[in-house]
Amino acid sequence: MKYFIKTFGCQMNVYDSKRIADILHNIGYTEAHTPKDADLIIFNTCHIREKAAEKVFSDLGRTKLIKDERTEKDLDTVIGLVGCVVQAEDGEIAKRAPYVDFAIGPLTYHRLPEILTKIGRERGTTIIDTDFPAEAKFDFLPENVSQGGCSFLAIQEGCDNFCTYCVVPYTRGAEYSRPIKDIVEEARRLVATGSLEINLLGQNVNSFHGEDENGKDRNLAYLLRQLAEIDGLKRIRYTTSYPSDVDDDLIACHRDLEMLMPYLHLPIQSGSDKVLKAMNREYTSKDYLTLIEKLRKANPKIGMSSDFIVGFPGETDEDFQATLDIVNEVKYIQAYSFKYSKRAGTPAAVYKNQVIEKIKEERLQILQDLLFSYQLKFNKESVGKIMPVLFDMKGRHKGQFLGRTPYMQNVHANLDDTYFNKIVDVKLIDATTNSLSGEIVAGKAK
Repeated sequence: MKYFIKTFGCQMNVYDSKRIADILHNIGYTEAHTPKDADLIIFNTCHIREKAAEKVFSDLGRTKLIKDERTEKDLDTVIGLVGCVVQAEDGEIAKRAPYVDFAIGPLTYHRLPEILTKIGRERGTTIIDTDFPAEAKFDFLPENVSQGGCSFLAIQEGCDNFCTYCVVPYTRGAEYSRPIKDIVEEARRLVATGSLEINLLGQNVNSFHGEDENGKDRNLAYLLRQLAEIDGLKRIRYTTSYPSDVDDDLIACHRDLEMLMPYLHLPIQSGSDKVLKAMNREYTSKDYLTLIEKLRKANPKIGMSSDFIVGFPGETDEDFQATLDIVNEVKYIQAYSFKYSKRAGTPAAVYKNQVIEKIKEERLQILQDLLFSYQLKFNKESVGKIMPVLFDMKGRHKGQFLGRTPYMQNVHANLDDTYFNKIVDVKLIDATTNSLSGEIVAGKAK
């Protein structure tokens, strides 16, 4: 039996897809390279923006044709949906895609083996499981092992902030933090099986409050210092952070821990205090800039990344200009920006003062032009520098590998296989907005 998984959305979904693959390997499945070769096709879905959700249903329509073609060849095909679209639109799935065999939420995919067994007995109906189980899914997953130089490690899930535009509290549930012991054990196993870099994940990762062995709640800074003691671990990252939860302990980690990369993704969403209040973001633009100042004082080399939403209901030209002002103040080295997208069930979806699409598109273009100008400037200023790059992906050309600098810049270089999944000193020789090229510096990989 073979499976194919297509992943949409955030890095937490990437992590979940890997864990789903681990589950399937444990029950005898192997990976197929294309959906046409798969007995089991799974879409791991995202509901943050309308376009992402609609793309899932579009892809499902094409997958139905594959299922029909395989049926003509007497080949059975199971189609499944996992993730946030399921949690938010379980009723729509049965209406729009009745050929889907199962649909399970992001907190219940550990039940996949029993669901597949049930499908084998009861074909013809869609099995839907959108529970928020009392038990944590992490307690039922196979042991996580490295599949390359960089590994994701989920430490926290869910969100209690209830930003007015966001579905995460409704699709991922309340905040849950894993125990310190479990995380450290998983990290040690990842390093022992080849990981040099670990990226800690959570919807609100810096609200982490996992229990230590004595039952005492510990924060993210405590966890980072525990992980920094692991022999063989070279790099640590974490994402995504909420500004109000960045405390002095965490800032001190950016000063003290050399393996904590000098790059922080800290979403602001808008530079307007009026819009931030309407979004239910629990900080002001001044609070945010003060936080940036503290981080840069702790580590002058730190580079900042962020998320932005333009065209939120009620956003005026003055509000949008405040966002541009924040960008000019911080000078982000990377950023993600989007038009506001109404999500059913969220408070902002029914706000009366919706911004028209044309204005949203115009503002997004202006914002992205500005963001990309700072990203290109930072990349060009990196040319001529020597940076350690972790190469863990193969490029499009023979002998080409892709990697990342400490600042999450994409770098491509021509290397032999001995440098794959290694950290290599590279002289950066050319830059575009989205990537750099480099040449290896004589010496051994780290």
